Amino acid sequence: MASVYKILVLNMGSTTTKMAFFENHHLKVRENIDHDPQQVGSLMHYMEQFHLRRQGVVNFLETHRIALGDLHMIVSRGGLTAPIASGVYLVDERMCDDLRSGKYGQHPTNLGPLIAHDLAKQTGIRAVIVDSPSTDEYEPLARVSGIPEIQRKSAFHALNQKAAARRAADEMGISYEACNMIVAHLGGGITIGAHRKGRVIDSTIGLGEGPMTPERAGTLPTVDLLRFLESGRFSVSDLRRRLTSRGGVIAYLGTNDVSRVEAKIQEGDEKAVLILKAMAYQIAKDIGAMSTVLHGQVDAIVLTGGLANSSRLVAWISKRIRFIAPVKVYPGENEMHALAQGALRVLSETESVKQYSRLEKM
Repeated sequence: MASVYKILVLNMGSTTTKMAFFENHHLKVRENIDHDPQQVGSLMHYMEQFHLRRQGVVNFLETHRIALGDLHMIVSRGGLTAPIASGVYLVDERMCDDLRSGKYGQHPTNLGPLIAHDLAKQTGIRAVIVDSPSTDEYEPLARVSGIPEIQRKSAFHALNQKAAARRAADEMGISYEACNMIVAHLGGGITIGAHRKGRVIDSTIGLGEGPMTPERAGTLPTVDLLRFLESGRFSVSDLRRRLTSRGGVIAYLGTNDVSRVEAKIQEGDEKAVLILKAMAYQIAKDIGAMSTVLHGQVDAIVLTGGLANSSRLVAWISKRIRFIAPVKVYPGENEMHALAQGALRVLSETESVKQYSRLEKM
């Protein structure tokens, strides 16, 4: 067993390629590539970006003199695959086929595992994903929507939520699999999950449910939404954009930057106070709802993500929820470390790698 494990971490976003090199838990070097939106936008299908993104990773390795042959594992943020349970999964040919086809969703995140697999097979090491965005651990009750033709489907910030939950469990001196938590990922997107004994049995849904966010509308009155569409003021595509990237705080205040909202509050802007408080109120309300999912048996509530850097927002949320359970705050997202830690658990044989090709569709 190696005393020092060398791990390459990849995380593909819509217009970013994030790369990092770890030795065990220690981050040695990290680099982000911000791709020109016009450049990647001109490549209409995400698969057309494969060579561009792969070359960025190769350049990173060459610049920092990291030899593929010295790596023990390559780990990537997961792409849009069939629904799977959480954990560390081997990137195999079936997973790659599903990612290339886009049958479960088309997004540049699909490229990360494909590039990891392509590089890993050159030296015979394993490529893995950790706590994929396609993580689905819902119980049957959580899938019922109210309309038979529409099923609630898991879509939340699995990687950061699970990492924050494990950190909280470690601080409490218990295993993640032995406790109940509510975790709120607070960022441009907000999701709130009920974690029971290591499984997220229900959560708000990233794009179309839950509290409003700096740029998303969240849950809306459905009949009024239908009237809004029927008014003819917006096409379906325009309305989708309004709901997912031009709603929430930016729709009310003209900015999705919470630091700018707080500056407005400092200047005495009463509307800014109302809207930020409303977002805190909605977040707290959904945390309260998730406490009922866990029958009120909650060991901790965890607030994480970029918005957890706002002491004002955290204070407003905490004031409403601290009667439920102790509140732990971990600002920022730690996805690169979370990915490295998942790979390290497999390399140190404290967790088994799962086989996507053998998993039954859930």
